[in-house]
Amino acid sequence: MSLTIHDQPLPYIDQLPERDVSAVEVVVIHCTELPDLAIAREYGERALHENGTGNCGHYYVDRDGGIYCYVPSTRVANHVRGHNPNSVGIELVNLGRYPHWWDSRHQIMTEPYTDAQITALLALLEQLRLDHPNLHAIAGHEDLDTARMPASDDASKEVPRKLDPGPLFPWDRVLHDSGLTRRA
Repeated sequence: MSLTIHDQPLPYIDQLPERDVSAVEVVVIHCTELPDLAIAREYGERALHENGTGNCGHYYVDRDGGIYCYVPSTRVANHVRGHNPNSVGIELVNLGRYPHWWDSRHQIMTEPYTDAQITALLALLEQLRLDHPNLHAIAGHEDLDTARMPASDDASKEVPRKLDPGPLFPWDRVLHDSGLTRRA
């Protein structure tokens, strides 16, 4: 696959800390848990932190395989608690649990990832391995953020804060074809 990355930097990227390419050791796979790329972009542009930045991945892979770079991988993006300085976040457009993220009755993710998305993801992972000499691991957001929280429908129940990329993500194919080791 020929790799085309559409650069669409978020308005606050200059406020995100810079880092050397050697700092990146792990890629974290996310799913947007939103209907489409436009809404994911809107969420990423929201300034949520005192320094004017928001929560976002570095790269977004749409259902048709289009790849969009919102934050250069030489900057630290806010995409996973406790692992941002040494990781690159890749968001796959997917409904996940949308719009009932923390409702205990809606914790099953049913949208499969498209073949175009996974093919594009693998091409992106190959490029990232070339760009970042210490990149050797891959993890799901759910592997690194295991916090639980009260369910929105019943506070006496707890649900995972993060479930992405979820049970429909093709880990076997991605691990086999990427040469990366899964990190838990």
